[in-house]
Amino acid sequence: MLSLDDLCSKLTSIDGRGYKSYAALEGVYRGRRFVLYIDHVQADPFAPPTRCRVRVKDAGIPPRLYANAVRRVALEDYLTRRFLHQLARRGPAMAMQRPGQEILPRTSVVLTPDFLEARFTVNLPARGRTVPGRDAANIFGRLLGEVVEGCLFWNALDGEKVRLWVETAEDQSALRAQLPALGLVAFVADGSLLPRESGISDLPVRGEVVSFQAPPELAVEMKAPNRGAVRGMGIPRGVTLIVGGGYHGKSTLLRALERGVYDHVPGDGRELVVTVPGAVKIRAEDGRAVTRVDISSFIGELPGNIKTTFFSTACASGSTSQAANIAEALEMGADLLLLDEDTCATNFMIRDHYMEQLVHAEPIVPFTRRVGDLSRAGVSTILVTGGAGDYFGVADRVVMMRDYVPTDVTVRAREIAAGIGGRAGGGPVKVTARVPMARAFVLGEEDRVKTRGMNICYGRTEIPLSAVEQLVDPFQASLIAEIMRYAGKKYVDGDRTLREVVSAAMDDLERYGLDVVSRFRGQHPGELAWARGFEIAAALNRWRGLAVR
Repeated sequence: MLSLDDLCSKLTSIDGRGYKSYAALEGVYRGRRFVLYIDHVQADPFAPPTRCRVRVKDAGIPPRLYANAVRRVALEDYLTRRFLHQLARRGPAMAMQRPGQEILPRTSVVLTPDFLEARFTVNLPARGRTVPGRDAANIFGRLLGEVVEGCLFWNALDGEKVRLWVETAEDQSALRAQLPALGLVAFVADGSLLPRESGISDLPVRGEVVSFQAPPELAVEMKAPNRGAVRGMGIPRGVTLIVGGGYHGKSTLLRALERGVYDHVPGDGRELVVTVPGAVKIRAEDGRAVTRVDISSFIGELPGNIKTTFFSTACASGSTSQAANIAEALEMGADLLLLDEDTCATNFMIRDHYMEQLVHAEPIVPFTRRVGDLSRAGVSTILVTGGAGDYFGVADRVVMMRDYVPTDVTVRAREIAAGIGGRAGGGPVKVTARVPMARAFVLGEEDRVKTRGMNICYGRTEIPLSAVEQLVDPFQASLIAEIMRYAGKKYVDGDRTLREVVSAAMDDLERYGLDVVSRFRGQHPGELAWARGFEIAAALNRWRGLAVR
């Protein structure tokens, strides 16, 4: 094995040569306390950057900090952020996957029983189309060593910060696991800080913020393994309305709940907001593709004798897209639906007494008549509404937000509903399992799989995912793109249902790690972040190339 000094000598020797001279760098190099792998060298200055890994055999990190899967993921997340911090101090040449506020399994830093590995990229410097070898040698010979020494060894880390990081994640995971036994679908701890910096930022707002305080009627106490007793608002199974005037915190609370399926970093403000893993955010999504989805429980036969038991369209309306989103979530096993009336189709959500008298041939069964049927089938709903009082008659509880303070107004809502009357249900909601066909996943020789932000390009078809609101990181889209390729070859066989295909791929991720689905397996699969089966299925369902039976 060559040394890093040998690598630097190589770079110095090709100074001034053509850029393709860099190709000779691929290989393995031993440093003082780490090994560098240069897995793939970029072909020219404008190509995707060079993929590298550094591996440390003995980082000296106490085993208690990665004693279980939750702690290990949190530790890897912390080290990723520490690595990024070190890179930022040394210029733009080196880069790594950048996390958001969520703690997710990633491929940026991987800890195994045998080693600790960080995956990153290097934009090899260029002078026109020639090699500035001494500049490149400075990156690998000096800057990289400073980064590694500053973040991948225990003696360089703040032990108290690391402990807080892993214990915070462990507490969230433990609270989430307790919800079903307590009959709850969500929990918001007292003192949580829910508002965000802006509508386009997921960072906590700065300055004075009203902290969350549970109303007495919904207050519960849970126990976290590290923090101990935690008091907060427990949301029971069933139908819960979040009501109130505009700008009083209704959607902010719902947003925290939809992100509660993930663990969050210390200081986020939502560290102790947890939601059952089967929670799915539902919205209208005009223009999305729908492939043979049974939406007949929500929308009856359409004009022109169009059946809705196997409904397909290349451009769904607001109501048909929302019906499809619910049906697809149920097909994947969702047990909690999260809805905000601001992003829902009005004619899908409600139809008042006056409109019912005027329009009799409406195929849409309003959600007011279905939400109770779903609840009786074990699927809860949390709905934000500021103008649909019809739901008072079907709600199990009603929480009013005023100046970001929640109040239980269930009794008053029921008094009002008594004068309106409830809404009759329509019977059991049908859930139909679909089987994907393998031919749809076959790629031609010229076809590629790649991502652009939150969109996936599979072959020649683009899959827009910006409306899938529980995707929180573009690297999750990268994982989904790889899973489509992987599962299409391994599990789509014309017999397995869509849910079975996704579950099989998820089992592999759990057993072998995210690397298992990467096209760069064994060579820097460093740009993937874990996604739930619901979001994987959401991408497949929006794919215009999908074929099912």
